Amino acid sequence: MNTLTVLMGTRFGAVEFGELDVLTIQEGLIGFPTLTQFLLLSHGEQSPFQWLQSIDEPGLAFLVVDPATFVPDYTPEIDDAQAEALALSETTPRLLRTTARLIGQPAEELSLNLAAPIVLNLEHRIGKQVVLDNEAYNIRHRVKLNSNAECEARAA
Repeated sequence: MNTLTVLMGTRFGAVEFGELDVLTIQEGLIGFPTLTQFLLLSHGEQSPFQWLQSIDEPGLAFLVVDPATFVPDYTPEIDDAQAEALALSETTPRLLRTTARLIGQPAEELSLNLAAPIVLNLEHRIGKQVVLDNEAYNIRHRVKLNSNAECEARAA
């Protein structure tokens, strides 16, 4: 049974969700270790952006994106211990997201945290922000926005 709950947030107002919608990030996100329960909300039907909405702190939502949208050659390697902690196998349905920050008014660039992606196991509804041991990826990877992404970014 998927009992529905209403979250009253500051960004999205009332958001109705069920227990099967909740993502648990046991260790929280970097800088927010006590926030462990989240919803992944769409920014819009055609938008590459999503929001990782905290259930623990309804006033907090993180802009996230599939990094492949802006950095097609991004291929982070998750070590065996982290994959095991997330119960990941080769066939486990998963999502990879990075936090994003808009730069400029209006938004001209996007800053992505490629050094610490968020890996989500969709089967078990658990996730982890993984700190990569790869100097090629940094926490402020800048991407110039094209006109379509810029329109979506402005709306964020």
